[in-house]
Amino acid sequence: MSPATRDLKVEALITAMADTIAAHADELTALDQAIGDGDHGANMKRGFEAIRAEAEQYAAKPLPDALKAMGTKLVMTVGGASGPLFGTLFMALGKELSGIVDRAGFAAALGRAIDAVAARGKSQAGQKTMLDVLYPVQQALAEGKSADAIASVAAAAADATVPMKAIRGRASFLGDRSIGHMDPGARSTALLVAALVCQIGSKHD
Repeated sequence: MSPATRDLKVEALITAMADTIAAHADELTALDQAIGDGDHGANMKRGFEAIRAEAEQYAAKPLPDALKAMGTKLVMTVGGASGPLFGTLFMALGKELSGIVDRAGFAAALGRAIDAVAARGKSQAGQKTMLDVLYPVQQALAEGKSADAIASVAAAAADATVPMKAIRGRASFLGDRSIGHMDPGARSTALLVAALVCQIGSKHD
């Protein structure tokens, strides 16, 4: 196991993510019922429970390999549009990381991983998607903000999707009717960010 993997306590990170998604699955489902297929909560819970079930295996890998393996599992188990997008985020981040990285290196790698998600979804910021949380979070990380501040940025960014009109994804079919609802993917992303930064704290400072 690499020092980076030990330092980040992969099993604890997985538990935090899975617990958070499980606790908010009904909320995510309700959000998705308003502007999507209504399955986002169940799909995300299934994916992260699948990762939880193999947490020991992931923790035994170097961090980049663990992230890539988790991304593959999300693609296979989450389903819908979210599986490929969240899976791409994890896989691309694993590809971009190598060995032990400092905070600046991690922020740069995350930025490239987010760009990979944008390319996969043929989307960009401002279109009422998970990108509207990911980009502000990456910027906050690059600026050296604290864990609490990053979690607050993520929550505020998810809230900011409420007045947006959906341009990409299932919600885009609703047109103006998508306005006034939080994007489920943005909300689940914010929840995961909060869970992760709570565990990581200042590890990349």
